[in-house]
Amino acid sequence: MLYNKIVELLSDIGLELSQNGRNYRPFINDAELEVKILKPQVISKLVENGSQDIGFCGYDWIIEQNARVKELLDTQMDKVKIISAIPKEYNFDKLIKRKIRIASEYETIAKKYLEEKQINYEFIKTYGATEVYPPEDADMIIDNTSTGKTIKDNNLKIIQTLMYSSTRFIANIDALKNKWKMQKINNILMLIKSVLEARSRVLIEMNIAQNKLLEIIPYLPCMKSPTISKLYGESGYAVKIAVKRQEVNKLIPILKAKGATDILEYKLEKVVE
Repeated sequence: MLYNKIVELLSDIGLELSQNGRNYRPFINDAELEVKILKPQVISKLVENGSQDIGFCGYDWIIEQNARVKELLDTQMDKVKIISAIPKEYNFDKLIKRKIRIASEYETIAKKYLEEKQINYEFIKTYGATEVYPPEDADMIIDNTSTGKTIKDNNLKIIQTLMYSSTRFIANIDALKNKWKMQKINNILMLIKSVLEARSRVLIEMNIAQNKLLEIIPYLPCMKSPTISKLYGESGYAVKIAVKRQEVNKLIPILKAKGATDILEYKLEKVVE
C-alpha cells in the first residue's frame, strides 16, 4: 500500500506521523508542517490549485487530471503500467469495427487513446475493480497493472501499454516562488533523495594486504573513489566502498578471490552526494 510506503519514507528522513483511528490529519513531529491524507486521484489537482504545497501521487493521475505541478522526484515506488485489455476470446481488429463499451477510471487517458485509434466507443466510468466489467458490462478496459496477474486472472489479454507510472513527489508552482517554502521543500527533497539512494546501496568494508591493493582497486566500484586507510602496524589497508546493492552478490566473491579479508556489509541510512 502506497500510504505505508510514504509513511516509512518520511520516517526514514526523520518525519514521524502518528494518527488515531480514521484521522485524515495525522500529527507530524515538525511544527512547520501539516499533513493531510487524501485519495491519490485528487492530490495532483489540490497541489496545482495551492490548497496543498507538496504531495505524493502517481504520474498516471497527474496526466489524468492534466495537473500543472512541478515534479520534484520520481520515487520509483509503486511502478505500474496503464494498459488496454479485452477478453481473451475477442479479436481486437474485429472488435473495433463496431461501437464498443470502454470501462476505465482514467477518462482523460482513455479518451485520448481511443480517439487516436479512431475507435467508436461508449465510455463507462469505473470506481475500482475495472477488470470485472468484461465481458457483460464492457468490451475493453483501460486500467493499471503492476504484474499483469489480475488481468490474466480475469480472463483478459493486454492489447497495448499506454504509459508507465510511478509515485512522484510534486509541488505547487507558486509555493516554489516563496523563499521560505522553497527552502523547506528543497530540504525535504534532499533528505528523500538521500534515503532512496541509501536503499539502493550498501557499504562494504574489508582489509587488503599491502601487496594486493593495486590488484584489487580496479574491481572496486564506488560513488567517487574508495576510502583507504592504513591498518595498525602498517600490515595492510582498510578499505570502504559504497556500491549498488545488486552488484554485491558478484562483487564479494571477486574481492575474496583477489585477497580481500574480513569483508563486512552494512546497510546505509542516508547517502548525501
